[in-house]
Amino acid sequence: MYKVGIDVGGTNTDAVVLNEKFELVTSTKVPTSEDIETGIREALKQVLEKAGIEREKVSHAMLGTTQCTNAIVERKKLARVGVIRLGYPATASVLPYTAWPKDLIDKLSGIYQLASGGFEFDGGELSAFSEPEIREILQSWKDKVEAIAVVGVFSSLKNEEEFRVAEIAREELGEKIPVSLSSTIGSIGLLERENASILNAGLFKVMEATSRGFEKALQSEGIHQAEVFLCQNDGTLMSIEYARKFPILTIACGPTNSIRGAAYLAGLKDVLVLDVGGTTSDIGVLAGGFPRESSLVVEVGGVRTNFRMPDIVSIGLGGGSIVRLDGDEVTVGPDSVGYRITEEALVFGGETITATDIAVRLGHANVGDRKKAEQIPLEFAEKAYQKIAEMTEVAIDKMKTSSGDVEVVLVGGGSLIIPDQLKGVRKIIRDEHGAVANAIGASISQISGEYEQIYIYSQKPREEALQDAEEKAYEKARLAGAVVETIEVVEVEEIPLAYHPDNATRLRIKAVGDLV
Repeated sequence: MYKVGIDVGGTNTDAVVLNEKFELVTSTKVPTSEDIETGIREALKQVLEKAGIEREKVSHAMLGTTQCTNAIVERKKLARVGVIRLGYPATASVLPYTAWPKDLIDKLSGIYQLASGGFEFDGGELSAFSEPEIREILQSWKDKVEAIAVVGVFSSLKNEEEFRVAEIAREELGEKIPVSLSSTIGSIGLLERENASILNAGLFKVMEATSRGFEKALQSEGIHQAEVFLCQNDGTLMSIEYARKFPILTIACGPTNSIRGAAYLAGLKDVLVLDVGGTTSDIGVLAGGFPRESSLVVEVGGVRTNFRMPDIVSIGLGGGSIVRLDGDEVTVGPDSVGYRITEEALVFGGETITATDIAVRLGHANVGDRKKAEQIPLEFAEKAYQKIAEMTEVAIDKMKTSSGDVEVVLVGGGSLIIPDQLKGVRKIIRDEHGAVANAIGASISQISGEYEQIYIYSQKPREEALQDAEEKAYEKARLAGAVVETIEVVEVEEIPLAYHPDNATRLRIKAVGDLV
């Protein structure tokens, strides 16, 4: 049986086929199409033809996509969202959508309502929850919203009110209106959790279209029996249905796939990874086989959120980065020719000097027509190459946890522009299949489930709290598609809340299991 992994980047769409021993059978790379689906179909068609395998032997198909990220950044294809915050009147001084970019608010409708409900930090009632009030709000939103986001004050501690609102929403608006609950998405911190929930609600149409497009592409190539998964940003997979409920979890899955794929190719579980694409370079750290998670509030499309995100540093440096002379200084990027590199770069017959042209001019890469790069002055090329090295060194230093030199696994289609010698780097590891590490990362991933809640140990003993959180993390992994017998806990995080008088602790547990 075989697995097919596809990763859609801003420049290229990569596809790989792995056998049942997780050995790479073949790979391909095609330009990303404007409509995404065409590029997926072409990559899928090419990789299956190269592999020469029977379609019914494809048991699993995995997709890593930037569609949700792009939809937020570009403000396109987003759903109209209605936001219900349970916490009136205590939270009326800071309203939903505070500090959001105006154009993004307009795309999401900006509709919100503060309602009674919510809890104190110790679990006490903030104000009395009112079902008639919720029904009235929802009835007034009929035909005005396409999705609902529900946010309760301290729902990380108690979330029954959020779930009740979801039930009422289904009764009033029907099953087709998706409901995002903040307690299932974000962490503590009302506004950041609210922001993540609104974005999740706004992305449901994007994920619906992307997942259906992937399914159609598979069917068009005669793959009807394969189980289909999408990649999450923690280095694991989720089922199509789970992805449609939590589309926000696909944000930043591209760099995560590359980190996992790079470590797999290098045979390492703890290493720093540099993934160079056509437009950007992403630097991340693999710790214990999974990407290191960011501990900071993360901005997505100009919005502060607190849902889990990998710890990634991204810089505007890639194979298609445009190189210019600005006075006496040579600049590289951040703008790029992107997926048009095969048309616009000098070595491919274009008229734009790119980072790839610089590498070819200096003899560090062998792509395209080298003679066409000879028009670049040697001194200019050397300055540009030095600039590429400096940009890379600074980014790597930001991810290091000590001052010593580190090993770096170098992957990505644009990795040919990176010098072999970098300050602060002890060794650079390259692999012949590094250009498709992202698709490999997608195809080797496991299934995960993560649960986070505030527990008061004086009310629920620590062992009971751990067992409760573990069971709920297991259930999330099962719902995402993991085989129950293979699920195990891989991460436990306990953070005491100093402001709480009764020994309250934020408990987060992550469980991981294998595919069927």
